[in-house]
Amino acid sequence: MMFVFISSVLVLIEPVAAGSGIPEIKSYLNGVKVPGIVRLRTFICKVTGVLFAVAGGLFVGKEGPMIHSGAIVGAGLPQFQSITFKKIRFHFPYFRSDRDKRDFVSAGAAAGVAAAFGAPIGGTLFSLEEGSSFWNQALTWKVLFCSMSATFTLNFFRSGINFSKWGSFQLPGLLNFGEFKCPDGDKACHLWTAVDLAFFVLMGVAGGLLGALFNCINKRLAKYRMRNVHPKARFIRVLESLLVCMVTTLVIFMSSMTLGECRDLVSNVNNNTSTQGSVNEEVNSTIRRFFCYNNTYNDMATLFFNPQEVAIHQLFHQNATFSPVTLSLFFVLYFFLSCWTYGVSVPSGLFVPSLLCGASLGRLLANVLKINFHMQIYSGTFALIGAAAFLGGVVRMTISLTVILIESTNEITYGLPIMITLMVAKWTGDFFNRGIYDIHIHLKGVPLLEWETEVEMDKLTASDIMEPNLTYVYPHTRIQSLVSILRTTVYHAFPVVTENRDNEKEFMKGNILISNNIKFKKTSVLTRAGEQRRRCQSMKSYPSSELRNVCDEHVVVEPTEEGQDILQQMLERRHAPYPNLYPDQSPSEEWTMEERFRPLTFHGLILRSQLVNLLIRGVCYAENQSSASQPRLSHSEMTEDYPRFPDIHDLDLALLNPRMIVDVTPYMNPCPYTVSPNTHVSQVFNLFRTMGLRHLPVVNAVGEIVGIITRHNLTHEFLVAKLRQHYITI
Repeated sequence: MMFVFISSVLVLIEPVAAGSGIPEIKSYLNGVKVPGIVRLRTFICKVTGVLFAVAGGLFVGKEGPMIHSGAIVGAGLPQFQSITFKKIRFHFPYFRSDRDKRDFVSAGAAAGVAAAFGAPIGGTLFSLEEGSSFWNQALTWKVLFCSMSATFTLNFFRSGINFSKWGSFQLPGLLNFGEFKCPDGDKACHLWTAVDLAFFVLMGVAGGLLGALFNCINKRLAKYRMRNVHPKARFIRVLESLLVCMVTTLVIFMSSMTLGECRDLVSNVNNNTSTQGSVNEEVNSTIRRFFCYNNTYNDMATLFFNPQEVAIHQLFHQNATFSPVTLSLFFVLYFFLSCWTYGVSVPSGLFVPSLLCGASLGRLLANVLKINFHMQIYSGTFALIGAAAFLGGVVRMTISLTVILIESTNEITYGLPIMITLMVAKWTGDFFNRGIYDIHIHLKGVPLLEWETEVEMDKLTASDIMEPNLTYVYPHTRIQSLVSILRTTVYHAFPVVTENRDNEKEFMKGNILISNNIKFKKTSVLTRAGEQRRRCQSMKSYPSSELRNVCDEHVVVEPTEEGQDILQQMLERRHAPYPNLYPDQSPSEEWTMEERFRPLTFHGLILRSQLVNLLIRGVCYAENQSSASQPRLSHSEMTEDYPRFPDIHDLDLALLNPRMIVDVTPYMNPCPYTVSPNTHVSQVFNLFRTMGLRHLPVVNAVGEIVGIITRHNLTHEFLVAKLRQHYITI
C-alpha cells in the first residue's frame, strides 16, 4: 500500500501520467494537442509511478507506460529544451515544427513497443496502425531504425547485467514468451494442426465477447469515476487506489489459502519444452508452496505470487501445473480485478494483464481437450492463442499485435493462427463496442478522426459542414484591431481577406502589386449570387432571428444599363452600407450577419502564434509611411519560441501604438489547401487527415472564401448531426 500510495501521489503531481498513456499518444499523433502529454515532468512521474504500481502488486503492466515514455523522449530530445528547465537552452534551429515533432513522437512510441516486447517491426507497425494519422515513406525507415536501436540497446544492457556477458544479446525484450518447441523424442507432437484452426476461431469469438464485456464494464467504471470521484477532493483518488490495492492483496491471499489446490511436484517432470535436465530446477524456482506439505505446491499461489511475466511463461510452457478449477477461478478473479484497476490514479498498462487473463483461458481449454477428449494438442499454443484472443478483444489491434506476438515467440509458424484469431476477436468485439483505447479517448472528449468516413456521409458536401461565420483579418490591419481579435477569440488561424469593392485599396506583398478590385463578368456575378443563396441555406440552421431575416431576403440581379458595373450594383443593392474597414476596423461581435457574410476574396491563412509574435516584436509601420518600412523577421525568429509561443495576454499594450498598421502578407501562407463548396465529405476528410491539416478554407470558383472547416467539423458526432439535418431538409 505504501508503494501504491507513492505511485498515486505522483499522478496527483501530473494527472496526465495516469493510465497507460496510449489513448493520449494516439490522440496526439492524430493531431490533437493534449496539454502536458509530452512534458518532462510527465515522463518522470510516469516512469517512477509505474515502477511503484507494479511493485505494489496491482494487476497492471509496464508496457503501455513504456510506449508513453518513449513518445515523451521522442518529443523532447530533438528540442534540446524543456519547460521544466527553462534556464537551460540550446540554440538548435532544426525540427521546429509540429510535423517534425509528431514524427519524433511516432518514432518514440515505436521504440517503446520495441523495447517492451523485443519487437522492432511490431513497434513500427504499432506506430503506423494505432498512432500516426500522417505517414510517409521516409518516416517508415526512420521509425524502424529507431525501433531496432531501442531493441538492441536494451538487449545489450540486460544481457550484460543478467549474464555478465556484454555483447551476447540474449534478452531481446522486457517480456519474453520463451521458446515454443516439441520435446526432441516426441515425434507425434505438433505445435498446431489444421484441425486446431477451428478451435482457434472459437477462441477468437470468445476473446471478442469477453473483451467487449471487459470494455463495457471498464467504461461504466470510468463514467462513475468521472461523476463521483474526479469532481471531489484530489486525495479521494489516492484513497481509491489504496482501496484497490487492499482488495487485490486480500483476494490474492484469501484465494490462495481457500481456493488453491495442493498438487504433487512429480506431475511436472513431463514438460513440453524440456530439452535439458535443468527443467525441474526451473519449475522449483517459480512454484509457490504456500501452506502445502512437502513435495507439493499451491497452484493458485503459483499464479498469483509470481510476477505477471513469470505466470505467463508458466501458462505457456509448464505442462499439468494447474488444475481446470484453479484456472477458471483465476480467470474470473483476474478479469474483474484488472478491469477495476485500469482507470485508477496510477500509471498502468493493459497488455500484460490481458495476456495473462487470456493465457489462463487458453490453458483451461487445452486441459479440457487433453483430459476429457484425449486430444493430442500442444497446450502452450492454446495458451498463446487465448492470450492473443483476449488482448485482441480488448484493444482491437490486428496487424501490429500479430507481428508483436510473432516476434515475441520467435516462431513464424504462429503467424496464420494468431492473425485469424485476432481478426475474429476484433470482428466479434466491434459488433458490441469499440476498443478500450478508443472508449477512453471518447470519454475524454477528444475529437479523434477515424481512418475514413461512412459511405452515407457522401450525401453531404463541404458547404454543409463548414463554419460560415468567419473571423478574419485584412492584409493591412491596425494593432488595435488585431489585439481585439486575438483577445476575444480562441481560433488558431485566421483567413486573410479583402472585400470585393470598387473602393478597395491595393496592398503590397513584397515587390509584387496585387489588386483586390476584381472585375467580374456577368456569368461570374450570377455564380457568386448562387453561392450567396447556398451560403444562406447553410446559415438557416443558426437560431439567430437576425440571420433568418437576412436569409429570407432574395438576391435579385436585375437587368443593368449599358456601361454600369453589375457587380457594384449588386453589392450596393445587397450589402450596403459597408463600414470603412481599411484598416481601422476588423470583424467585431457588434456586426450584423449581413456585414459578416459579405463577399470576401481569400488571400491566405495566418496563425495566431504568428500574429502574437509580430505584435510582441513590434513589427508594424505608421500610416504615413509605406509598408516597405516595416521590419522583417526571419523564419528562425518566427519559430524561436516553439513549441510554446507567447500568449496575447502577455502583451504589454503600453508599448504599442494602437494606430500603427501591421502588414501580415509576408508571413501568411498564401497557398494553403482549399476545397470547393461542392466537394464531397469523403474527399474533404481524406485531404484533412492525410495532409495533417488544422484548417481547411472553403473557396468558391471566383476566389471568395465562404467558410472554413476544422477538426470539429469532421468528427463523427458532428457529421451524424449534419446528416440528420440534411434528411430533415429533404
